[in-house]
Amino acid sequence: MADSLYERLGKTEGITRIVDDVMAAHLRNPIIKTRYEAIEDIEHAGKMAAEFFATGSGGPDPYTGRDMLTTHKGMNISEQEFIAVVDDIMWALDKHAMADDTKKDVLAILYSLKGEIIRV
Repeated sequence: MADSLYERLGKTEGITRIVDDVMAAHLRNPIIKTRYEAIEDIEHAGKMAAEFFATGSGGPDPYTGRDMLTTHKGMNISEQEFIAVVDDIMWALDKHAMADDTKKDVLAILYSLKGEIIRV
């Protein structure tokens, strides 16, 4: 039986490392930097992102944060900003030497969420 996406991403520990790199990349990315600098508790945001990623990839623990639509409603996130976030995530997956099939699975999940993020 093939490993789940959660397992391929390194379970909670691996996902946490990936998300830490993603958050750092967001804070360097000129397209989205100001949005992330404005987050009052960036550590909590990273924790919620890791939890969301772990649960969404098949992990055993529940996600305790808000749903994507509630989180992004009223932010008026552009397509360009969405792509910048996706690019940072793909960069982090490359940094952690994730296989192409794993990156494709993550990309599919990200794009499945865009209707709950862009211009809502």
